[in-house]
Amino acid sequence: MLSRNTLVILCLYCYGFASGDPAEQSLVLEPDSTTSPTAETGSTGCGCRSPKRSGGSADSGREPPTAKYSAETNQHAPQTEGARRPEHAGTSGEMVLIPAGQFLMGTDNPGIPQDGEGPQRRVHLSAFLMDIHEVSNLDFEKFVNATGYVTEAEMFGDSFVFEGLLSETVKSQISQAVALAPWWLPVKGANWKHPEGPNSHIVDRLDHPVLHVSWNDATAYCSWAGKRLPTEAEWEYACRGGLQDRLFPWGNKLNPKGQHYANLWQGQFPAHNTGEDGYVKTSPVMSFPVNGYGLHNMVGNAWEWTADWWNVHHTTDELHNPTGPSTGQDRVKKGGSYMCHKSYCYRYRCAARSQNTPDSSSSNLGFRCVSDP
Repeated sequence: MLSRNTLVILCLYCYGFASGDPAEQSLVLEPDSTTSPTAETGSTGCGCRSPKRSGGSADSGREPPTAKYSAETNQHAPQTEGARRPEHAGTSGEMVLIPAGQFLMGTDNPGIPQDGEGPQRRVHLSAFLMDIHEVSNLDFEKFVNATGYVTEAEMFGDSFVFEGLLSETVKSQISQAVALAPWWLPVKGANWKHPEGPNSHIVDRLDHPVLHVSWNDATAYCSWAGKRLPTEAEWEYACRGGLQDRLFPWGNKLNPKGQHYANLWQGQFPAHNTGEDGYVKTSPVMSFPVNGYGLHNMVGNAWEWTADWWNVHHTTDELHNPTGPSTGQDRVKKGGSYMCHKSYCYRYRCAARSQNTPDSSSSNLGFRCVSDP
């Protein structure tokens, strides 16, 4: 396998160079050379980190558009038909109190050591409120209706889509792909309203997680909602649902008594998803049993942004309400997605983690919010 350095940029899907204009920024498909230790010899990484942009806000120093989209700023914003003025941001408002406590964050038996899953360390957290489910298309639509917000994928004009969701016609128009993750394709016109490109829509997926949202988009939504993104520690603590040192939100067994507890990939990745859990792409945000804190879909379905900058070196010191590094290039995402399979992307564990630049977006990346009680 080629080294990561030799594969930093395998291909470039671009509209132009050297400009601060989002319309002239480019998508870089960066290979993820990580392989699960359970993967068969010769298999490649899942490409969890592949969908990245080049020259976007992570490098330009552009601040996330939070203040402009706060609930206070938009309390008198023009309303489109069907939208209502933000009360609790016009969302479902369903949150649960995650009690203050301590837990063991990370693991000393990492599934993917190079992701910085270890060492395990004790973390103390104050109580916080968390959305019981991922932000849905309907939730995000209310935000857009109230504010006129335009996502970064819409400004850039494209976003990454898993090739298994695309028609042959769409795929025939794309010539770029990553050698080690060829299932990620840059699709013109793909965004939160059109998850697989211009000919797709969300009319029948309003209760599914919103996709193709960058970290900056998620932060803008949270600000409008009077909320924020969870820290990585808060996310992982909530994911564990009160259980100590378990792989998944419900325990160590993936399918207890043969029941599916998350929307993951079944079959052979990336060739065939049997949909044994009922879905071959995203599922409604209230699908599958809740964990011990009453949270749906903490793993699988869609990756979820967190507030933290990415770092793979962690102290073993006992920490109180950690917020991660003060600076960085990538933001942490947690939980895995419907594309995760143990042989290629064993990142649907509570301790698992991955990263993307703050302006990146894809067809398996969303978020949920938290707030202080």
